Amino acid sequence: MAFDIEMIAARYSQMEATITAARKVVGRPLTLTEKILYNHLWNGNATESFGRGKDYVDFAPDRVAMQDATAQMALLQFMQAGRKKVAVPSTVHCDHLITAKDESGVDLNFAVKENKEVYDFLSSVSNKYGIGFWKPGAGIIHQVVLENYAFPGGMMIGTDSHTVNAGGLGMIAIGVGGADACDVMAGLPWELKWPKAIGVKLTGKLNGWTAAKDVILKVAGILTVKGGTGAIVEYFGPGAESLSCTGKGTICNMGAEIGATTSTFGYDESMERYLRSTNRSDVADLANKYKPHLTADPEVYAEPEKYFDQVIEINLDTLEPYVNGPFTPDLATPISKMKEEAAKNGWPLKVEVGLIGSCTNSSYEDISRAASLAKQVADKGLKTKAEFTITPGSELVRYTIQRDGFINTFNQIGAKVFSNACGPCIGMWSRVGAEKKEKNTIVHSFNRNFQARQDGNPNTYAFVASPEITTALAIAGDLGFNPLTDTLTNEKGEKVKLDPPTGEELPKKGFAVEDAGFIAPADDGSAVQVIVDPASSRLQLLAPFKPWEGTDIKGLKLLIKAKGKCTTDHISMAGPWLKFRGHLDNISNNLLIGATNFFNGKTNEVKNQLNGNYEPVPQTQRAYKAQGIGSIVVGDENYGEGSSREHAAMEPRHLGVRAVLVKSFARIHETNLKKQGMLALTFANKDDYDKILEDDSIDVVGLTSFAEGKPLALVLNHKDGSKDEIQVNHTYNAQQIEWFKAGAALNLMKA
Repeated sequence: MAFDIEMIAARYSQMEATITAARKVVGRPLTLTEKILYNHLWNGNATESFGRGKDYVDFAPDRVAMQDATAQMALLQFMQAGRKKVAVPSTVHCDHLITAKDESGVDLNFAVKENKEVYDFLSSVSNKYGIGFWKPGAGIIHQVVLENYAFPGGMMIGTDSHTVNAGGLGMIAIGVGGADACDVMAGLPWELKWPKAIGVKLTGKLNGWTAAKDVILKVAGILTVKGGTGAIVEYFGPGAESLSCTGKGTICNMGAEIGATTSTFGYDESMERYLRSTNRSDVADLANKYKPHLTADPEVYAEPEKYFDQVIEINLDTLEPYVNGPFTPDLATPISKMKEEAAKNGWPLKVEVGLIGSCTNSSYEDISRAASLAKQVADKGLKTKAEFTITPGSELVRYTIQRDGFINTFNQIGAKVFSNACGPCIGMWSRVGAEKKEKNTIVHSFNRNFQARQDGNPNTYAFVASPEITTALAIAGDLGFNPLTDTLTNEKGEKVKLDPPTGEELPKKGFAVEDAGFIAPADDGSAVQVIVDPASSRLQLLAPFKPWEGTDIKGLKLLIKAKGKCTTDHISMAGPWLKFRGHLDNISNNLLIGATNFFNGKTNEVKNQLNGNYEPVPQTQRAYKAQGIGSIVVGDENYGEGSSREHAAMEPRHLGVRAVLVKSFARIHETNLKKQGMLALTFANKDDYDKILEDDSIDVVGLTSFAEGKPLALVLNHKDGSKDEIQVNHTYNAQQIEWFKAGAALNLMKA
């Protein structure tokens, strides 16, 4: 039986009434996205139609999922909420803190010892508050959720931006910060601005070398890293129905890379097959009963231009494999053009490492197709030119692919199998030689390839491709190799061509596992003790942030004017810093150390206005804090792109930054700033970015009449005594303004 089957049945039982009510108030047929959203309204049946991109709406998600790096802060906040148990089904997954270095067994054993304090904390908090706990080695949160918890028509939030992976099973699954998760676990409504709608119509059928990954790589090239911001992407059409469920998950997973709120697909036979294969026939039976409610109304897909704000059409018959990058996941190059583009741009052609797996591409289908290529290495007398690694997404998949001989196939070509964890995808990769900062190329099937993300080397050119193309490029050791047309020279000097990959959507003998890694919580956790050592360097109980002082904020020092891409990786790096995710003060020592200073083009070197010296960003901000001086951060477009990590909002708040002013925000980061009592502001005129000078002292004016839809003003006090006044916009509603006044949303919750 599936987890939480009673909850799923209850959710389905109300769909007829909620969808009928929604159709009445909207006055037209509904998209799948609208059906799910209206079925999860906090206040029950709809009485009004909501404006896309305009109205803030309260929702009642079905469940919450947290990974170990973000769960620490989320649960430290939840412990202050005063509840005895979580209000909705919730889980913690230990996948982020395992470093990929040697091989799965060695790396896992080391992680269990190194992170014992954190794992003990998470397991005890989970046990106390009724949260399901997936221990280290169980797998990556998104793969485990797809295998165990995702269900068509459901809504979930998760403290990781790739929570959207569950859209592969027809959910509305959205990445959030820990404060949002805390609200839902505490039984409060979850607020979201009603999203815009992007429809992607898929026709034809994948063939040859092309994979589901190539769909989202192409979409990323079309929409860019911010083209999906504020929107939900809904895939439909005969091509969508031809994809496997896990292929759909891959597409939804990388929707985070176009800034989309989430992505989803209508319920179909591939989802039914996957549910039954993962021992959830009871969910499949229910979904079949309510099938018309688990996809859009027929009129929507017949004339999509009438119902979506934007429609994209892709023919899978003619879709070519893509390789995206380097340094951004939306720089899309067809495989046939890669050699030419690499030469034009000076990208290193020699592929040093190929890496497959991660939460994005670690399904049985992905691994089996990659293994079919690995098998050809021996069969055709070839030798793999690049290093090759596999990161299984879950113990269920790992155990099954080992049983079916795939791991042995990979071992025969010298591959290394890492733990069932995030590993290299999030920078938890102890790569030999990375410290030399040499220019090199890697290719992976992950989702992100920001500068220095995988191995800490800013000169690693990371490219994103399907597991199949990644494997082929690793075999060839050449970024310019096109397996569709090119040949390789084998050990005998013969010219040979790789055959297109083949594989199975699901294991013919079914999935198998000895220990999936799940630990259920106590029925009554009231006697469970959660202990945090005051001297710990890894965990720190939270102190409330101070409320707003009730006046305009004056005399803010410019901490940094960030130039160009500034993701949450730049604001709060992962990798070795993950160990401090439960200790706000210690992790604040990585604040903005990856951001490029506009004024000198350097990272982690800004002017300390107190002494005129150039110093590291955290050191400078701590100097301001010691003097009781607030500061402001200025940024460029799509500021806060990437991971949902709320540390990127909590660190500046903790160290005394009062406002963040940018050209545009990524959705999750803007919300996280609001939740922590920060001012998240945007330039009314983007050219005013140029008016910010290095020695400025800045006043925020208009806060005593802070109101929804009413701009604020900033006074730029320049060093020479001159001033500029600029208008800044915000998206705060009445409730979010109360968060600001209280000092944080959590302060209001406790009150």
